[in-house]
Amino acid sequence: MRRFTQVDVFTHELTFGNPVAVVHDADDLTTQEMADFARWTNLSETTFLLTPTDAEADYQLRIFTPSTELPFAGHPTLGSAHSWLEAGGVAKNPECLIQQCGAGLVRIRRDGTRLAFAAPPLIRDGDVDPEDLTEVIAFLGIDRDVVVDAQWADNGPGWVAVLLSDAESVLALHPKAAESGGLSAIGVIGPHPPSSEVDFEVRAFASIGPPIEDPVTGSLNAALGQWLIGTQRAPNSFVAAQGTAIGRRGRVYVTQIDDDVWVGGDTVTGVTGMVHR
Repeated sequence: MRRFTQVDVFTHELTFGNPVAVVHDADDLTTQEMADFARWTNLSETTFLLTPTDAEADYQLRIFTPSTELPFAGHPTLGSAHSWLEAGGVAKNPECLIQQCGAGLVRIRRDGTRLAFAAPPLIRDGDVDPEDLTEVIAFLGIDRDVVVDAQWADNGPGWVAVLLSDAESVLALHPKAAESGGLSAIGVIGPHPPSSEVDFEVRAFASIGPPIEDPVTGSLNAALGQWLIGTQRAPNSFVAAQGTAIGRRGRVYVTQIDDDVWVGGDTVTGVTGMVHR
């Protein structure tokens, strides 16, 4: 038997964030057993905590969707760090955890009562070519003149990031089913009016087949922060809401400190128990 935790991420209210399943002490599990268990939980991600093989790391993490393994993902990183600490994990450096995963070493720091990870470098950025942008616009069901800008913002999942003029336009989106060629993930962001509770509204979609909306997405918000802060379209510290259109109340806290963009959020344990395997 091994410890099991389900953590709600980017929320302080259970059931309003994005859940991740975390399996502890997973060193003796095979890759196939991990994949089978992740398919069974049927959450967007299930993670497995292992002993690190890198001397700098505090723990090793493997991240699975129901269909594949990911090198990195944002809300599983924060939820797994929360679970590791809650289970009694003690970091080598009390100011910064080091997570070993497929993308390398990821730094995680305590930000008050929250946890925040350092955004990994983009593996693809730059302008979206006209053909791909036409595909994005068709998927989102909007006119070209609503788009302020679009950029590749890929840190693993394949994000194309789209900036709209305002949060209202983001919330009004009704994506259409599409056979998407080279685009697998589309993130959309728009600013709220000044003095609003939050600064931006974010939505994230898988863009192959019927649209699937992710409740709250760490990797996308990391890439959006790098893009928008880097182009001075956003201040060095801002709060993004995500999940509003599907009944969630996710809050993502993005801050640039020196050369790093940190992505933080609250984390709440929802389920604890044992896996009988």
